[in-house]
Amino acid sequence: MSYALVRQVRLDLDAYARVTGLHPQVVRRLVTLGLLEPVRNARGELCFTPAQVVAAARIQRLHEGLSINYAAIGVVIDLLDRIGELEAALRDFPRPR
Repeated sequence: MSYALVRQVRLDLDAYARVTGLHPQVVRRLVTLGLLEPVRNARGELCFTPAQVVAAARIQRLHEGLSINYAAIGVVIDLLDRIGELEAALRDFPRPR
């Protein structure tokens, strides 16, 4: 059995909303849409990892910068992630000489 040497950082809903600049209701909506993936603590409250702060920034850039609605952002993120995977695979692919 292994034990973590450092306690994992997790933000509650209010702290997460403060850090990301999103209203707690917007955060809840993003969770409902599946755009954010929080964990629940022992009391059943939403908790977010630092990686979810990065995800919120990406969502905000798409929503505000490209005027994409929250419902469509999931599709756009999936496509962008797939493009990234394909580009990485292409870089690893041997080139003919």
